[in-house]
Amino acid sequence: MSGPRLADALAADASRAVEVGIGNRTDVAAAVAAEEVAVTATDVVARTVPDGVAFVRDDVTDPDPSVYADADIVYALNCPPELQRPLVAVARAAGARWAFTTLGGDPALVDARPKTLPHETLFIPPDPNGRI
Repeated sequence: MSGPRLADALAADASRAVEVGIGNRTDVAAAVAAEEVAVTATDVVARTVPDGVAFVRDDVTDPDPSVYADADIVYALNCPPELQRPLVAVARAAGARWAFTTLGGDPALVDARPKTLPHETLFIPPDPNGRI
């Protein structure tokens, strides 16, 4: 279960966010959008998203750069190890911050700093200028 602190952390200082691989877990995207952040959710298959969240079919391993171009943050929830590097790459290419949570015991394979939240760990850039 994700508490409001995750959405708050993701929405901080952002006017536009992209969630990679939204799947069926749409609560965080909706909560980020409720913070008056324009949220675009992506996935490799069509997904239903809440009101206030846009959806674009995209594969982060072969991304359409225009999807991420104006993002302030690119994030993923339960990000599998094989998608961590592509997520960081699209965020960097867009000049955006990045963040992700992992599934259970999956490690962070990219250089990242863990930020402990009430119900999960958010991995963020190791550089303090990565904010969040």
